Amino acid sequence: MSDSAMPQVGKAAPAFTLPAVPEGKVRLSQFKGEKNVVLYFYPRDNTPGCTTEACDFRDNLGQFESADTVVLGVSTDSIKSHEKFSGKFELPFPLLSDEDHKVCEKYGVWVEKKNYGKTYMGIQRATFLIDKKGKIAAVWPKVKVKGHVDEVAEKLAELE
Repeated sequence: MSDSAMPQVGKAAPAFTLPAVPEGKVRLSQFKGEKNVVLYFYPRDNTPGCTTEACDFRDNLGQFESADTVVLGVSTDSIKSHEKFSGKFELPFPLLSDEDHKVCEKYGVWVEKKNYGKTYMGIQRATFLIDKKGKIAAVWPKVKVKGHVDEVAEKLAELE
C-alpha cells in the first residue's frame, strides 16, 4: 500500500468506532464540532519508540487540552495489552485497539514492513491532526519520534 492511500489534508477523516482503554469505546464522530483530534498510530505497546512517543504526548497533554484537542493512540494490540501499557506509564488519554487493522487500513498505515530479512504487515508510525469539522488538517506519514509531539503542537497552534 502506498502513501497515496492515506487520507489527504482537507478530506474528511475516515470514521471509526474502536474498543478503547479506559473508555470502553471511542467513536471519531463523538468529537466532531467540539474537539480537534490527534490520532496517532504506533506499532506496538511497550516497545522503545512507542513508549517514548506515548510518554511525550502524556507529558505535553496540557497544551493539547488547552487547544480543545484530544489525543488518541491506535495500535493493533489487544485491550488487555493497552491496559497494562497505559497503567505502567500512566497515560491520561485513550488507547484504541484495532486488532483486525481495519482502521489502520482506512488511514493507509497498514503496510508491508521488513525486519531482519522477514517481510510482514504492520503499522507505519503516522499521525493525523483532525480538525473540529472532522477534516484532516495535517498528516505526518512517517513519524520520527524525537521532536514529533512539538511538531504536532506547532501545527495545532496554526489551526486556532
